[in-house]
Amino acid sequence: MTKNNHFLLLIIRLNILGFCVHLTKSNPQPQFPCQPPHHKYTFCNKNLPISTRVQSLISLLTIDEKILHLSDNTTSIPRLGLPAYEWWSESLHGIATNGPAVNFNGQIKGVTSFPQVILTAAAFNRTLWHSIATAIAVEARAMYNLGQAGLTFWAPNINILRDPRWGRGQETPGEDPMVVSAYAIEYVTGFQGLNPKAKKGNRNGYGKKRRVLKEDDNDGERLMLSACCKHFTAYDLEKWGDATRYDFNAVVTKQDMEDTFQAPFRSCIQQGKASCLMCSYNSVNGVPACADKELLDKVRTDWGFDGYITSDCDAVATIYENQKYTKTPEDAVAVALKAGTNINCGTYMLRHMKSAFQQGSVLEEDLDRALQYLFSVQFRLGLFDGNPADGQFANFGAQDVCTSNHLNLALDAARQGIVLLKNDQKFLPLDKTSVSTLAIVGPMANVSSPGGTYSGVPCKLKSIREGFHRHINRTLYAAGCLDVGCNSTAGFQDAISIVKEADYVIVVAGSDLSEETEDHDRYSLLLPGQQTNLVTTLAAASKKPIILVLTGGGPVDVSFAEKDPRIASILWVAYPGETGGKALSEIIFGYQNPGGKLPMTWYLESFTKVPMTDMNMRADPSNGYPGRTYRFYTGDVLYGFGHGLSYTSFSSQLLSAPSRLSLSLAKSNRKRSILAKGRSRLGYIHVDEVESCHSSKFFVHISVTNDGDMDGSHVLMLFSRVLQNFQGAPQKQLVGFDRVHVPARKYVETSLLVDPCELFSFANDQGNRILALGEHTFILDDIEHVVFVEM
Repeated sequence: MTKNNHFLLLIIRLNILGFCVHLTKSNPQPQFPCQPPHHKYTFCNKNLPISTRVQSLISLLTIDEKILHLSDNTTSIPRLGLPAYEWWSESLHGIATNGPAVNFNGQIKGVTSFPQVILTAAAFNRTLWHSIATAIAVEARAMYNLGQAGLTFWAPNINILRDPRWGRGQETPGEDPMVVSAYAIEYVTGFQGLNPKAKKGNRNGYGKKRRVLKEDDNDGERLMLSACCKHFTAYDLEKWGDATRYDFNAVVTKQDMEDTFQAPFRSCIQQGKASCLMCSYNSVNGVPACADKELLDKVRTDWGFDGYITSDCDAVATIYENQKYTKTPEDAVAVALKAGTNINCGTYMLRHMKSAFQQGSVLEEDLDRALQYLFSVQFRLGLFDGNPADGQFANFGAQDVCTSNHLNLALDAARQGIVLLKNDQKFLPLDKTSVSTLAIVGPMANVSSPGGTYSGVPCKLKSIREGFHRHINRTLYAAGCLDVGCNSTAGFQDAISIVKEADYVIVVAGSDLSEETEDHDRYSLLLPGQQTNLVTTLAAASKKPIILVLTGGGPVDVSFAEKDPRIASILWVAYPGETGGKALSEIIFGYQNPGGKLPMTWYLESFTKVPMTDMNMRADPSNGYPGRTYRFYTGDVLYGFGHGLSYTSFSSQLLSAPSRLSLSLAKSNRKRSILAKGRSRLGYIHVDEVESCHSSKFFVHISVTNDGDMDGSHVLMLFSRVLQNFQGAPQKQLVGFDRVHVPARKYVETSLLVDPCELFSFANDQGNRILALGEHTFILDDIEHVVFVEM
């Protein structure tokens, strides 16, 4: 949301007729259409197809009424019995306060605060991701039933964490397109109430009861809630140098667009069946994303998207106001609407669409097309099916929020996500019987429920340091720094004094939202201010080596700590939410075995020489450009993608995997067949030339043994590497992952499904997916296995 439009938007919202009556304390129940005497309209007839009902409703609206529906806050239309509706609610890792449809002034005063997405992603556990989305959905529907939220939520954020400085990287599942795609599918299907296929046997205790829509829900059209994949596309910059997200033009190659930036969105729509897509502020190759007809058409024609497309908040305004793409505001709303943006978060379309219509740059059919997508989602949500108190989800209420099951799920998410980065001489876990006094230092240690961006009101306010109280009788605390910025050493002496008194020392350092957030990127990967000085000073003062705990969603260059023997252990907790302190204490004292893995590369500070505005993923040796993410980065790193230690040791064995994979060309026209055979002689084929990608999928069977004396979970990561020297090929790429729990001195077997068309392939410089023929090497821990792909 652009700051200069916040006040205007607030005034308009408060004065729009029928403003969101359902959000006030005086009327805690949601308002709904089709109440008597308006229930006899054709659009209220539940026996008719949704498409028929939608067309009926659109036909009854005047031009002015149609335009009123192009804002996230739609006013009521009393003559048709249509109440106001606010489209904007947020649910990134729990119901958030950001969206105006959400309030905590009713029966529900707080919601479960799950860890920020980047930490949940570090668990590499699809079942966990799905279960969290399902839990958030239950609380969302409960809030709707009590008039405290809408039914349309704008999450998840599935942009790639391309640059470690990005302030919103914490909201994403990391840097790998396959992982981000998998997360998107699990979140959307869990949140919307969809269950397209039964899940595999669950090893982690989740998903035993899955909430799904009734079988008679019109061939799966119905939704419990609506999820929104954002921000489409190539959005990963807030403010860096002279560039801001409102005016930045992301110059992206066809190659990177296909196999990096677009992949998660394609999965979110095709496999996840998302009902909403949000277009981003930035331009892509010179065209604002919300005005790019080619980009938005592809979503519908190639990917089969049938939901609605919303702009990011004020992203229609920025087409004219910031990017100067059009000459007038009327041109901006017209180009966005005709490109495929169906609704404007903000008021720009409300204020300028009527004059655009009068000027002839917008036709009534353009308005009708947008309303068709908008109303279709509302009908699928049951908003036009009468009183929601009589509906399938009417029983959800305050008793379903902040439940022990949800809080335990949040706790386990933090347990599974926390990453042990360093553990010299097996310093951890601590034996609590040898700890009489524990010193905890750092301003972030005392923050209540550190959840990161897009957080709500938590069930309970709990800080990280409070998590240790139940383990140790005497804990000492000092902030060390006045705040996370740590621009002064004034608090050092207090910290030193408690460190000298304690048996063991935990220093909580890192970032908070003053360092990284929406509208704010980092410039450095080092710890803020004097934090490094604080850590080394305390390490020198302590009787024993200290434990360093890092907060924040982005990578931090703590190479000084990695090399310092006085800092025995390093853990990354990101923004762990209201149960984070408990989870961390359980890991430090050995009640839980850490098993999280980094979902992103931790670069050295030298990476900050790379301009954040350079969108290229591939390295370019000709100009010294090092590339980005583990797939393409050629420089040195502190910790690699997938790094994470355990208190035990695991060994893997490849039980079975194909050594040869034979593919056949599709039976297409003669000219295409000749071209395909010609390409095969060059050592590759286009993926769309393979006769049946579905039948080419195969399983890799793996055995995992826990060689130690402590139960633990191990994240299996199966990578693939093309042996031939193909220009633009990744150094390696993830083709499968799973999290398995293995008791001490036991083993378990599991299988990873590999799709060679999708995961062995990469894009060429024309943006076409190609599959290299010849040798591909599987990499699993320290095991390598060659698969020969042939025609």
